[in-house]
Amino acid sequence: MKSKMKYKLPKIYINIGFPKTIFKYKDLEFDGIGLFRVEFMLATFVGQHPAWLIDTGKSEVYYEKLLEGIGMVAREIYPRPMVVRFSDFKTNEYHDLLGGSEYELPENNPMMGLRGASRFISDKFNKIFRLECQSILKLRKKYDNIWVMIPFIRTVQEAQKCLDIMKEEGLERSETFKIWLMAETPAMALLIDEFNKLEFDGYSIGSNDLCQFVLAVDRDNSELSNMGYFDERNPAVLKAIKMIVEGAHSAGKTCSICGEAASRYTDFLEKLITLNIDSISVTPSSIPNIREFLKKYR
Repeated sequence: MKSKMKYKLPKIYINIGFPKTIFKYKDLEFDGIGLFRVEFMLATFVGQHPAWLIDTGKSEVYYEKLLEGIGMVAREIYPRPMVVRFSDFKTNEYHDLLGGSEYELPENNPMMGLRGASRFISDKFNKIFRLECQSILKLRKKYDNIWVMIPFIRTVQEAQKCLDIMKEEGLERSETFKIWLMAETPAMALLIDEFNKLEFDGYSIGSNDLCQFVLAVDRDNSELSNMGYFDERNPAVLKAIKMIVEGAHSAGKTCSICGEAASRYTDFLEKLITLNIDSISVTPSSIPNIREFLKKYR
């Protein structure tokens, strides 16, 4: 092992999907929430397609549930930061919500379909993104520990359009309000210098999707997974991660990671430490083992 004096230790964040689970984990030793999944709350807390709610004059149902769920978590961990990822359901998942069949067209490969940033800027669905922005704006008047993250970005142009919509809705960067971009596509690694020109604060690597698209492996294909193809420790995936981390730091931006690999593999975690990654966001149950592992670097 290389000299342990060389590396800084990353902050330890946690991944949360369902708001009420914060009561189970809030007393663990963590530095904040690096990934709060809005779509998990949408499925359990709301159960209705947001566009259907908006178009039937019930937008307040989604809006109020966002305030309730996100506010609950922000309050319980305050003043630690909470990074809220805007909704990242895929078309097949949105289709199964009440009213969803009226809005979602069939896709042969939803993993590569209309999701994340591309939905936010579409004429059909940007109203949902705007409503989510409005809820964050109101919540931050009470909980300034709330940050946000834009998921599944393919191009610099769509990222800029998302940032423009956020600004139109009153969400602008500040000392207490950070905006992150999720780095889940090879394009972000290859064009990191171009993405760095945008006005945002940091990246969060989604290692699950990054692995899927670097290796062209369907992460839901159990046969391929059993054959060992889906592995974030593959040299090609690690090279993409290295490009993102180093690219972020070259522009003075932070870099986190929120995929499951950091929770599962100590050799993967060790690689992240040698890259001087700023934070890792992991499953809450893995925190004791990760804290123990990090002791060797002190």
